[in-house]
Amino acid sequence: MEIALILLVIAVIFIVRTFKIVPQQEAWVVERLGKYDRTLTPGLKFLIPFIERVAYKHSLKEVPLDVPSQVCITRDNTQLQVDGILYFQVTDPMRASYGSSDYIIAITQLAQTTLRSVVGRMELDKTFEERDLINATVVNALDEAALNWGVKVLRYEIKDLTPPAEILRSMQAQITAEREKRALIAASEGKRQEQINLAEGERAAYIAKSEGERQAEINKAEGEASAIVAVASATAQAIREVAAAIQSPGGDQAVQLKVAERAVDAFAQLAQKNNTMIVPGHMGEVAGLIASAMQLAQQAKSSR
Repeated sequence: MEIALILLVIAVIFIVRTFKIVPQQEAWVVERLGKYDRTLTPGLKFLIPFIERVAYKHSLKEVPLDVPSQVCITRDNTQLQVDGILYFQVTDPMRASYGSSDYIIAITQLAQTTLRSVVGRMELDKTFEERDLINATVVNALDEAALNWGVKVLRYEIKDLTPPAEILRSMQAQITAEREKRALIAASEGKRQEQINLAEGERAAYIAKSEGERQAEINKAEGEASAIVAVASATAQAIREVAAAIQSPGGDQAVQLKVAERAVDAFAQLAQKNNTMIVPGHMGEVAGLIASAMQLAQQAKSSR
């Protein structure tokens, strides 16, 4: 009975040491007689008991590593409390097992020293503006060194940048002054735009008024010109009708009668406007006036 129990225990130990189940996203490093032999991938694997053993187990998942907070001094001698987080992944289990005694500590220390170096080359204001540059520089430096450790550094992110309290107060005062400055500039720009708008409105009104006055003068001038043309046309038409009437039979007698009437009317009006009665020296003067008018009418007729 005791022998059977011993054999059962030996069989269990043999089975446990022989059959290994590797989980997904893990890699196990196997040593044979203390020397690296192979890397086991996920699934059911077999080992030679007491000759081979699993020396290291590595997770192939992306691992977040919190880098301890540290004090960095900027180029302008300002202290910054910097806190960050690092993301890495094991890509070569054999190198991760034998390249470094503890690759996690190595990555953490290298991240801190690289961060201090990068921040030391920048001024305080730049450290807040160039976070992406700081992250990229740290990742490049770590990734180059971590190749020998079988690790791929994926990214580094700064969680917090905390300057001293005095610097925070001065930065807050600067921000307040900058906002007040922007408010004053905005108010002055508003007043300037208001003045410009008023000036443009007055200018447009003046132009519209002058254009209206100009158009009114043009319309008035065109109306007067049209009236003059109409009067001239009417006068010309009247002259043509008088000339046609003179050329018709009995026209000479009508002209003589009309001239005589006008002469008599003229003498009558002179008599009405003055206290002195004005009459011709003799009636022959009236006849002579009529004869002169008829002679001018005959000359005009003969010339036509």
